[in-house]
Amino acid sequence: MATDIQSLPSYPERIDDVQRYIREHIDEPLNREVLAEVAGFSVPHFHRIFTAHIGENIATYLRRVRMERAGRKLRMGAVDITEVALAAGYDTHAAFSKAFKQHFGLSPSKFRRLNCRIATEILKKG
Repeated sequence: MATDIQSLPSYPERIDDVQRYIREHIDEPLNREVLAEVAGFSVPHFHRIFTAHIGENIATYLRRVRMERAGRKLRMGAVDITEVALAAGYDTHAAFSKAFKQHFGLSPSKFRRLNCRIATEILKKG
């Protein structure tokens, strides 16, 4: 049975589906194979299309989304940075702290001490 080309979702719709899937499964391990399947593309084609539509590759996008979520958790008063680190996909507090500082320009503990307005502005720039 042939697939009607008109019934297939457009590329932007497929990428939206992937972004929604990522939001709904952010605590799970996510890899290119699973995300390519969500989009209905081969892995190489998914990589090209995702990068073209989003402006960053999938690994960079996932890292940024997880880091922004970690920043929001810290801003909302998460006490244990190690728990935030694990939820962001890092095995250690040290690895998370290094990545957080590279991403936001300050350590998680310094970020957590910022007033709400400044922290929110940093997250928006993220």
